[in-house]
Amino acid sequence: MSWDISTELQSQIDELVTHYPQPRSASLMILHLIQEQEGWISQEAVEWTAQRLSLQPINVYELVTFYPMFRQAPAGKYQIKICRTLSCALGGSTQLHHQLCTQLGLDPKLHGIQTTTDGRFSVEFVECLASCGTAPAVMCNDTLHESVTPQQLDHLLQTCQNNAPAAPEQDENQNIKTSRAGRKKKE
Repeated sequence: MSWDISTELQSQIDELVTHYPQPRSASLMILHLIQEQEGWISQEAVEWTAQRLSLQPINVYELVTFYPMFRQAPAGKYQIKICRTLSCALGGSTQLHHQLCTQLGLDPKLHGIQTTTDGRFSVEFVECLASCGTAPAVMCNDTLHESVTPQQLDHLLQTCQNNAPAAPEQDENQNIKTSRAGRKKKE
């Protein structure tokens, strides 16, 4: 196992484990920390986590493969997730996914995460983004965009291509704040 973990991440993990009655209970949070720092979870990171928690690698690997928020390959600078569940599908998410994939030169028929050849964009058609009442929902990195139209998706893509932060468009009648978790709150 040849995964180099930073001293800072090691310290964060060691401290995190102390908050749980059994080390195994910290598995998900450790994986989140690793992905936050590394951008994805490698096989070496899975093996390191298993060893750190006195588990078999399969016990950690099953978490990485079960939860869709964990990535097993590097993703682009801009990670765009389009919800595909019923509310969003009825609201047009399939068309938004097709539009975005076509614009970025990706295959809209492929399942799973796809990354552009330049590594700037990753697109994924995902299960629920927990915004059924404001479908279709699109998440760019940690920012949730609700009631997305094809024009708003174009604007989002253009904003990212210009290396600007991927903030939601504001309706002139609304003042919208976006949290790190991506939830917008109207004031």
